[in-house]
Amino acid sequence: MPAGKRANPLALAVLVCLAERPMHPYEVAQTLRSRHTADSVRLNYGSLYAVVDKLARRGQIEEAETERAGRLPERTIYRITEAGYAEMHDWLAELLAVPVKEYPAFGAALSFLAAVSPEEAVSLLAEREARLQAELAGVGDLRALATEWGLPRLFWVEAEYAGALRRTELDFVSRLRSDIASGALDGCSWWRRAYERPDATTSTSFTPMWESALGEEQP
Repeated sequence: MPAGKRANPLALAVLVCLAERPMHPYEVAQTLRSRHTADSVRLNYGSLYAVVDKLARRGQIEEAETERAGRLPERTIYRITEAGYAEMHDWLAELLAVPVKEYPAFGAALSFLAAVSPEEAVSLLAEREARLQAELAGVGDLRALATEWGLPRLFWVEAEYAGALRRTELDFVSRLRSDIASGALDGCSWWRRAYERPDATTSTSFTPMWESALGEEQP
């Protein structure tokens, strides 16, 4: 599969599961959920079966057998092919070695930060801080559970990475909130003046208001 078409991490997850042993799609989903892979790979059964079908049409997996349990419908068990092994390895190697441009929602929100008042920004960032702290507590609990179970670090390094990202984000959000609240953030003076104007709450006036306030800051 050309690198440009490697857009759905769920396909990689399916290949990795089938590289362990042949499975039917439901078993793949259960395996991913039990390993908390769903925390980093979006998983739903509709998209899973679509991915399985696409991998089969590309010759990267193939039907191994069908099984029936009681009155349940037959379930097809799939196995990975040689082409699938090659794709899995190349795709994973690329993800591990090559940074990619991502478009996080929070980054987009920060680029439009001036579209809310400084006071509201402080309040919203404080709310985000609280949520991040709760998430970090959950990551800590997961790490403690993994240690209790004797799982080697190899199997919870994903959670470790998620925690590192959240700690970095929490530090940034906390400093940004503090800088806005104190007025230490460069540009806060015109930002505050912009929202002190009578027309600052109307969307139609925001752009010229913002540009005018920014112009006041320019030498």
